[in-house]
Amino acid sequence: MTAQANRTTVTSVALGLALGLAMLSLSAGRTAAQTAIKESGPVAEDEVPQAIKTALSAPGRTAADKSLDAGRRPEQVMTLLGIKPGMRVADLYAGAGYTTEILARIVGPTGKVYSQNAAFEPRFKRFEDAWRNRLKSPELSNVVAVSAPFDADHLLPVAPNSLDAVIINLNYHDLVWRGVNRDKFNLSVFHDLKPGGVYGIIDSSAQPGSGVRDVKTLHRIDEQFLVNEVEKAGFKLVAASNVLRHPDDDRTWVVFQHRGHQDRFVLKFVKPQS
Repeated sequence: MTAQANRTTVTSVALGLALGLAMLSLSAGRTAAQTAIKESGPVAEDEVPQAIKTALSAPGRTAADKSLDAGRRPEQVMTLLGIKPGMRVADLYAGAGYTTEILARIVGPTGKVYSQNAAFEPRFKRFEDAWRNRLKSPELSNVVAVSAPFDADHLLPVAPNSLDAVIINLNYHDLVWRGVNRDKFNLSVFHDLKPGGVYGIIDSSAQPGSGVRDVKTLHRIDEQFLVNEVEKAGFKLVAASNVLRHPDDDRTWVVFQHRGHQDRFVLKFVKPQS
């Protein structure tokens, strides 16, 4: 092969590599653009729907639950997610049922709430007792208790495309360190939601780029990691709120040390209409 031919071959290879890298860069840029959502701020008090205000001020709510409201701002979260009377919704990894009760009071007697927990470990029996005792209340007669493992073939006893909204509040990171098959979990949620249905996820922020490093030690998860994982199931991130942000949180401490004061993200995904 001549020197000229060698130079031509090297140039062609170099151009091919450059083009490939450019395409990869472009693809990464598109992915970032698809998941980047500008966060909204808190809505004014008069913009919070009356059904949500009534639910949160109900005399039947316990003092313990109400004491959590300032740190969790449910009036803002439920407004962002669009929870309304008459909806069929689910609270996954419901724990003691704080979010379940709020949902039940908002959707009212014409709606329904599926409150799901997996089997509780013995050390968490107090949470199981609190959950089951809560659901005995006549005011929560619109709640269906669901005991099912997170990677069950049918997580919820509902028809396909039948739910208006599904929420998992502060527990997605637990699915990770417990080794749950989240692809299966998210696809199950996708299967049960109506087209246009909402998948709301609230969790504690880890440092950007940390992935799942801190899910068990600090009980935090990298927001972008979670977004990528959920969108892989077919969901689209459409809104986010800064109502639970704490910019002074350096994200290096266990969230239980200052519960309610850790930086958290509030994300609203939807199942596309088609």
